[in-house]
Amino acid sequence: MSYKRNLTMLTDFYEITMANGYFETGMDDTIAYFDVFFRRIPDGGGYAIMAGLEQVIDYLKELSFSEDDIEYLRGKNAFSEKFLEYLANFEFKCDVWAVPEGTPIFPGEPILTVRGPVIQAQFIETMILLIINHQSLIATKASRIVREAGGRPVMEFGTRRAHGNSAAIYGARAAYIGGCAGTACAIADIDMGIPALGTMAHSWVQMFDSEYDAFKAYAEIYPDNCTLLVDTYNVLKSGVPAAIKVFDEVKPAKKGIRIDSGDIAYLTKKARAMLDEAGHEDCAIVVSNSLDEYLIRDILHEGACIDSFGVGERLITAKTEPVFGGVYKLSAIEKDGNLIPKIKVSENVEKITNPGFKSLFRLFDKDTDEPLADLITLDGETIPEDGEYEIFDPKATWKKKTVSNFYAVNLRKPIFIDGKCVYNSPSIDEIRTYCRKEMDAMWAEMKRLENPQTYYVDLSYELWKLKNDMLGNKTDNR
Repeated sequence: MSYKRNLTMLTDFYEITMANGYFETGMDDTIAYFDVFFRRIPDGGGYAIMAGLEQVIDYLKELSFSEDDIEYLRGKNAFSEKFLEYLANFEFKCDVWAVPEGTPIFPGEPILTVRGPVIQAQFIETMILLIINHQSLIATKASRIVREAGGRPVMEFGTRRAHGNSAAIYGARAAYIGGCAGTACAIADIDMGIPALGTMAHSWVQMFDSEYDAFKAYAEIYPDNCTLLVDTYNVLKSGVPAAIKVFDEVKPAKKGIRIDSGDIAYLTKKARAMLDEAGHEDCAIVVSNSLDEYLIRDILHEGACIDSFGVGERLITAKTEPVFGGVYKLSAIEKDGNLIPKIKVSENVEKITNPGFKSLFRLFDKDTDEPLADLITLDGETIPEDGEYEIFDPKATWKKKTVSNFYAVNLRKPIFIDGKCVYNSPSIDEIRTYCRKEMDAMWAEMKRLENPQTYYVDLSYELWKLKNDMLGNKTDNR
């Protein structure tokens, strides 16, 4: 971004009161491990897309308390001067590991882990969740929409419907990672290199005496890329005929029409026939109007003649399910040089956490390179790739399966070591290409909109045993 704002105080206030509590009790230097994971895929889908890591890195690099921040906290009359002095001299010292952006991710997986002094590792919870939850949500929604478009370009058109300026900018970024061809948001092009795209508004057409006059003026200004909005008055009676007349006269090098209302399937089929009959077979048809993956699927099934889509509010707000639900949970602490696993127990099975410091592997078939399953292990475990290997269902104490003829890839990368960034963020285009490649390799059955196949995310025996032993202790002593 060209403009940077100190976001250190964009946090839940209880993160500050807990930090003060750790400081006052002498626990501030206790090393703690926190995992970011999510429990459920939005829209009942079969996968999600990791996004937002670059902005997490930017936030952690800039983490510091200004004089104004200190004065604000002093004015609350709740914090000691020694604590405020600590904040004034704050220096980030944590380690961070994370799954790269664009990677398909699944419930329960530790997609990011923070290790460091608890006073720091706890404090950064809010912003990490805010960033990853938002961008992963939009990237996932974009991926679903792009898949249903069947190879036709999808443009992100939601800037004016986004929930604030940051949501518009970073939503455009996440949508591009998820597969969109570009965005209507100009600043996203300036700051991040995401192609800015667009046509015209109905007001342009209304400013002229006729659609023909409006279209001709636009075509003469933009002869190399001329897409005309044909539904201001009547698509088939006036809009398309006026566009054809202008195309005949001005002969733009690249031409298209956009339809933003009405029965899209019917109108595009009729418009396609009119354009082809007039000799404009190369004229593209762009459609918009509150689209999402379900509507796109349905109108294409009805035979709609569409070359590209503009998707706005239902993408930028993930309207059908606008919450990603990632959480940030303590998984271990260090005491006297030893790692002490921690677990959260709940009446809701899905809220029981996986204890300890962990690694995340993806197992691939050696013959086809297709993913077989993801495996969560305790850190330092080795995975034998010769012979058979048993993995355990994290939701059932009795269920296990055996895999063979596979190789394992550690999905997580070191991002910060002792507060210093050791990760070079890929370009936005590299992330987008990587995401497409990873999604192409995933099971077709888990990509369908309804009742997708559940992708396997299992535990190693050592982690499964640790979890069940700790659950036994907790339930016996409650």
